[in-house]
Amino acid sequence: MARTAKRRLTEALLRQEARGFSEKESLHSEPSLFGVTDGKAVGTYPEQKFRAYIADRYALEEGNSAKGIDFPDVNVDIKVTSEKQPQSSCPFKSARQKIFGLGYSLLVFVYDKKDDRQARTANLRILHTIFVEARATGDFTMTRRLREMISDDANEDDIVAYLTDRNLPVEEIELRDIARDVLKSPPAQGYLTISNALQWRLQYGHAIREAGSVEGVARL
Repeated sequence: MARTAKRRLTEALLRQEARGFSEKESLHSEPSLFGVTDGKAVGTYPEQKFRAYIADRYALEEGNSAKGIDFPDVNVDIKVTSEKQPQSSCPFKSARQKIFGLGYSLLVFVYDKKDDRQARTANLRILHTIFVEARATGDFTMTRRLREMISDDANEDDIVAYLTDRNLPVEEIELRDIARDVLKSPPAQGYLTISNALQWRLQYGHAIREAGSVEGVARL
């Protein structure tokens, strides 16, 4: 008997599956996580479990992993983080990402881990499942300030001065190019806090608070 062909993954289906996964995972007891305090090790467990869950149910494109994100088919990356310090890192590709967004959407699972010492198991309760659209993945403060400056008729020199003061990791020639692009096409309001580093450090406080009440950030 022939197997039924898998459906192609869409963003809407990924959001739907993430919601259901969070509900089920919040009820699951996992012995392998008992006593584990390393946040990266804890986060890897639901991340890999969700990826396998999706791969088992949907037809995913092969050979498209060069983008370095979990679901290149729908341009979405997974982030799993603790409620105690909701943050993670991501590859630095360009200083422009801090202003115009990462270039892909984020599916963020925020968990609270509790150990059951009697049963020697751990429970990861998913407190927030947030979908941040690509357009909303810029830095909250920087995009807000740039949008305000444009509303106040800032010119290219004003934008360059602001970005220089913020120590954006970029050469002066590129800084001018960015300033011109900001004036030509103002950035969307971002909802991440992005710290300058060789690897971006993403913080999700704004996204968690604003999810469901602003454009581009959904609470699943």
